[in-house]
Amino acid sequence: MKNVTVSMDEKVADWARMEAARRNTSVSRLVGEMLGEKMCRDKTYDRAMRAALKFPSIPFESRYLTRDEIYAERLDRFR
Repeated sequence: MKNVTVSMDEKVADWARMEAARRNTSVSRLVGEMLGEKMCRDKTYDRAMRAALKFPSIPFESRYLTRDEIYAERLDRFR
């Protein structure tokens, strides 16, 4: 394990102490676990994004509808 010095606002440090006590762990371990979880989430997101970008795009061959065309059927109900 690597030791690292972290600076934080006093309110954040108070919260970290309380949260560590609630979890029955140290502030150091709490910060390490939180950073580890963030690292895993970021890696998972990056893998999912790369996988999604591999999908072929859906060709869109027609023009976009106007607002009036989109709502024409609904507007006709009230006329």
